[in-house]
Amino acid sequence: MALDASTTAAPGGAAYSDAVVRRFALAAVVWGVVGMLVGVIIAAQLAWPELNLGIPFLSYGRLRPLHTNAVIFAFGGSALFATSYHVVQRTCQTRLFAPGLAMFTFVGWQIVIVAAAITLPLGMTQAKEYAELEWPIDLLIAVVWVSYAIVFFGTIGQRKVRHIYVANWFFGAYILAVALLHIVNSAAVPVTLWPMKSYAAYAGVQDAMVQWWYGHNAVGFFLTAGFLGMMYYYIPKQAERPVYSYRLSIVHFWALIFTYMWAGPHHLHYTALPDWAQSVGMVFSLVLLAPSWGGMINGIMTLSGAWYKLRDDPILKFLIVSLSFYGMSTFEGPMMSIKTVNALSHYTDWTIGHVHSGALGWVGLITMGSLYHLIPRLYGKKSMHSVKAIELHFWIATIGIVLYIAAMWIAGVMQGLMWRATNPDGTLVYTFVESVKATYPYYVIRLLGGLLYLGGMLLMAWNVLATIRRGEPVVAAIPRVAAAHA
Repeated sequence: MALDASTTAAPGGAAYSDAVVRRFALAAVVWGVVGMLVGVIIAAQLAWPELNLGIPFLSYGRLRPLHTNAVIFAFGGSALFATSYHVVQRTCQTRLFAPGLAMFTFVGWQIVIVAAAITLPLGMTQAKEYAELEWPIDLLIAVVWVSYAIVFFGTIGQRKVRHIYVANWFFGAYILAVALLHIVNSAAVPVTLWPMKSYAAYAGVQDAMVQWWYGHNAVGFFLTAGFLGMMYYYIPKQAERPVYSYRLSIVHFWALIFTYMWAGPHHLHYTALPDWAQSVGMVFSLVLLAPSWGGMINGIMTLSGAWYKLRDDPILKFLIVSLSFYGMSTFEGPMMSIKTVNALSHYTDWTIGHVHSGALGWVGLITMGSLYHLIPRLYGKKSMHSVKAIELHFWIATIGIVLYIAAMWIAGVMQGLMWRATNPDGTLVYTFVESVKATYPYYVIRLLGGLLYLGGMLLMAWNVLATIRRGEPVVAAIPRVAAAHA
């Protein structure tokens, strides 16, 4: 089936609901700059702790959760809203269900982000035993997310084509799973309305299990399934080729969403979690390699017969190289879940390198490529203001990622080996502070990589601004579905 069923304009001039798509796409670029800037600041603080300046709300401990929330939920989340709203309309040949509710999701999500950006530096975080000013934000997230589900699935329900394109399966799974994860993990008992206080619903090892069921499935669904939805639409569209194997995409979907839910316990090796639960997490993590690589191969092989396009199309470079990082990260993750490997890697900067290989390499590059494809079309243009700037952005970002993850891999393995080194009498060879001192050069290299990645994001922001200045928001007509696709 064609991605955009179509051909001639529908009678009556029915049009797609793209206003909310434009807002989310631009918000993703803005929050990308903010989130990566905070990341560079905290990377500098790790190399030079005096940069904390003695100001509590500028300290590493306050800014680190702000960084992760900004890049995952503000940058990544806004991009997921934008692309899912765009893709579901085009593949279903209908406008958004309840466009007003869709606009509410934009306003509500931005309020959530700003609220987090204020409360996290002030230290108002959701400690598991006691939280302050958190449960109202959690409730708003739940309301926004349920509204998102209503808009998305309502749009699928009124589709004009019988077939549900595979990208929508991935978007739908991510929406449902994130709702489940958020509601269960954030379960709390409100105590007072003012000051707003609440107590967590779990404690001890049960809390740890729920936390990592949430944490790893946030990776599996928010940061993987959602962005695979982007991959399955924007790579074929940019390459102007059909998906390599539609059958493989369906196998990829069902295998991935079933297996991911069970992998969380691999974060809790050698803890109070029962050993059988740790082993279940490890086994399912190893099984995950197969569907993950199936999806990577499907995306990359979509370019079969059109590899020459990579020479001249920097957007395709973003999209295809992101899949390379996806494949690498989804090999490394299962390997790190093996207990003997985990004994070396856990609590070291190897884990930080692994996370950023996925975050910067997979999530970042697939998002940037998708937005570079999407944004000019939302403003009546065939391409961005500067294609050369996209090419430059690609190389700056890629070099930054390689510097970042190589430094963290080396630092992490070194830390793990230093921590476990013992003298013949059983005493430790190195003190912890010696391992910190040995890590210093790699923290500086990590900072350099982060600066390059931030520089690329700033270049993208300039390119986007120039593109929308010379374009105008377009009202895209919904094509009339051809009989062959009905």
